Amino acid sequence: MKQKKMKLASKDVKIMFETNLQNIQQIAISSLSADDFKQQLLKGLHLEGEIPLSPDKENLKRLILHDGMTIKEASTEKMIKLETITCLYNFLTGKGNIEDYNPDFLFDVYKQFEESTCSQSTLPDKKQMIRWMKRWDSGTDSKIIEIRKENKQRIINRLIERIDKHQYEKSRYAFPPGISFIEKQEMVNKWWSDFRFHLSMAARSCRELNHLMGDTFSDEMKAIYQTAKKKGIPIFVTPYYLSLMDISENNYDDAALRSYVFYSQNLVDTFGNIKAWEKEDQVEAGKPNAAGWLVPEGHNIHRRYPEVAILIPDTIGRACGGLCASCQRLYDFQSGRFNFDMEALKPKITWDSKLKQLMKYFLEDKQLRDILITGGDALMSRNASLKKILEAVYVMAKQKHHDNKKRPLGEKYAEIQRVRLGTRLPVYLPMRINDELITILSDFKKKAIKIGISQFFIQTHFQTPLEITPEVRDGIRKLDAAGWTVTNQLVYNVAASRRGHTAKLRRELNKIGVLCYYTFSVKGFEENHAVFTPNSRSLQEQKEEKIFGQINATEATQLIKNLNNNGSHEKGINQLEKKFDLPFLATDRNVMNLPGIGKSMTFNLVAIMPDGCRLLAFSHDSTRRHSPVISDMPIVYIKENKSLAEYIRQLSDMGEKISDYSSIWKYNTGKTEPRFAFYEYPKPAEEYTTDYSNIDQQSH
Repeated sequence: MKQKKMKLASKDVKIMFETNLQNIQQIAISSLSADDFKQQLLKGLHLEGEIPLSPDKENLKRLILHDGMTIKEASTEKMIKLETITCLYNFLTGKGNIEDYNPDFLFDVYKQFEESTCSQSTLPDKKQMIRWMKRWDSGTDSKIIEIRKENKQRIINRLIERIDKHQYEKSRYAFPPGISFIEKQEMVNKWWSDFRFHLSMAARSCRELNHLMGDTFSDEMKAIYQTAKKKGIPIFVTPYYLSLMDISENNYDDAALRSYVFYSQNLVDTFGNIKAWEKEDQVEAGKPNAAGWLVPEGHNIHRRYPEVAILIPDTIGRACGGLCASCQRLYDFQSGRFNFDMEALKPKITWDSKLKQLMKYFLEDKQLRDILITGGDALMSRNASLKKILEAVYVMAKQKHHDNKKRPLGEKYAEIQRVRLGTRLPVYLPMRINDELITILSDFKKKAIKIGISQFFIQTHFQTPLEITPEVRDGIRKLDAAGWTVTNQLVYNVAASRRGHTAKLRRELNKIGVLCYYTFSVKGFEENHAVFTPNSRSLQEQKEEKIFGQINATEATQLIKNLNNNGSHEKGINQLEKKFDLPFLATDRNVMNLPGIGKSMTFNLVAIMPDGCRLLAFSHDSTRRHSPVISDMPIVYIKENKSLAEYIRQLSDMGEKISDYSSIWKYNTGKTEPRFAFYEYPKPAEEYTTDYSNIDQQSH
């Protein structure tokens, strides 16, 4: 696949069919109709009957058999008619204007037929994968550290200008009268290690953002942010995170940093009409959510699975250390439920009593044993608020443990075994991991472990090795020493999806003791069009890059032993990698978060739409428990928002070699990977009841 082929016209694809796939062309010409064409394809390509077929031929058969079906697309809930083969027939037989057919659609369909006739392609070997990894810099590289020292000083000087211009009497970050510029630099340099300083000085407007970026915004970027302001899209980026950028754009590739915090035209255009991707997050009082669960009215508890529910506190934890451009909760920022007004988000008097009611939900549920405290961001809550929340969790879990002693065998409720904090602050604002926080986390674990809670996770979001800085490394080590396991959830956007980038991120995270947990496909609504990576690329990464970090059962057992007994995740991980000569540990699962059904990468390609975007039919993750409604849930059809050809053009524009991605067209069928054993729930001492509570009875 040469680079010029990604700029094909429809007539070019017509020539390719006539030259390379003459049999398909002839079948089309000799067919009396589109339906006849489908039957002739099944017969001519030997796809009839129940005989086993190769994956490529099975894929063709699926495209043919789905043609003519009308399905309900899950994310938009629109009815869509599938006409992949019908459109191909019309194109090959000259019906309509040839230029009315999208070249992206035509080329993808061409590749599906071509793949069924080609010999097996050669997969990259470990040496090639490592060469791809070496392309990417890390934030702990000495040259990067020096560049960022200069960035920090530039930003400090500009913050001094801002503080001088806007002196606030009540601000803790004000200069005494009459001090020199050098003394001001010394004061700001000291404040730099205080996370509250960065929250106070975060860029909240395009002007501030551009100023801290060295006035390097293009006219196009300024225009995007002007529209964002009119639409009310909040801006919030800390000085620390901005110091990670390369404003020269010549020293290192920071596209993964920029695409995570700087807004795209798609996001700005769509803001105001963004909908909840996770249908189960749409809650009406007294009605079950899309997963069948009854949850308290409001927006504090979200639930999809039997074992786990999300808790979103009414605290500053509804804010973040920055607004991620591909955030799954953008609709909450759109509605105003999430924002960056720290004073307004302080807990109200009613929060204490509300927290007790929310804990009652966990206490009285028969299956919940995992609580994920997030937001927003769990660590945006002040230490006093976080301590109060954790104390409430402890009291609830202790009561649940005590109540179980009175219940007979077979009727015991699931007890809380896992507590998680969802946060990006270890990345956005590593100075948040201060001694007081570590004491709170350490004290909670010491007493919680006595009542049966044995898993303590900090779930964070690293996007790129460039985010791993000396400050981040120190913060992770503190969390590790407090007995909390730090796991990573990567959002697999375009910049992060480049060859070797995710593999290098895994390696650098492992080096500081972080385990990879999920590699998430970006949800495909229009606001995320610019950053969306098709699921075929996620599969390609899984099969051709991540595979070199996979471990067998013996190695997994050794790793778990290292993690549980070593006292240092950093040491335990690196011991295993060295012993078995692994470039990294592939402990994460590549998945997509589906509306209602949960995380999965089990899918089949069932259609290619006229705009070139693929339509995938997803099944649920069979490796974990689901709500009872799963048995009645129809197939989840998802239309991706970008064609493979458009994605490849994006990569080419970023300097990638198209030939490195040539096998992407054949990844049409996925299967969800098993969960790494370390992430499984501990086996309880006594069996829990199989009954459900807080479930719609019709679903049950």
